[in-house]
Amino acid sequence: MIEQITEKAFFLRNEFIPALQKIDVNTPAKWGKMNVMQMIEHMADFVRLASGKAEATILTDAEKIPAMQNFLRSDKPFRENTPNILLPDSPLPPKHTAKEGATDELQEEVMHFFDIYEKEEGKTCANPFFGDLDYEHQVQLLHKHSTHHLRQFGVAV
Repeated sequence: MIEQITEKAFFLRNEFIPALQKIDVNTPAKWGKMNVMQMIEHMADFVRLASGKAEATILTDAEKIPAMQNFLRSDKPFRENTPNILLPDSPLPPKHTAKEGATDELQEEVMHFFDIYEKEEGKTCANPFFGDLDYEHQVQLLHKHSTHHLRQFGVAV
């Protein structure tokens, strides 16, 4: 598992943003309602949650958390059109006017995520669906989430 975490962390640090940069801003989604800019900003919000910059209340019943965390450890991808009760029915308009600004912000959040977990060994942060997650679980979730959205816009991962 440690080797997998190292590989997934490498992907998040070094390959995720370059993969996003290759997606044309006008590429239509294969599923879902978000456009490329909204997806990148959504991922920045999600990384803020994983680092503890944004706080969350756990919504999943305590007895279901172990099964949810088992899913994180699996190789099963998120299903297309997975509902998220925390997102509005229609995506919010993008905050950034250019994709470069959105990817730069996401890159900053990814670097902050790794910095904070290096400085605070044993840190956990609450995720609304998966409960309190340590570094390894957060990396698993970020990797699963990032590859889900890359596939959404036609990037093979």
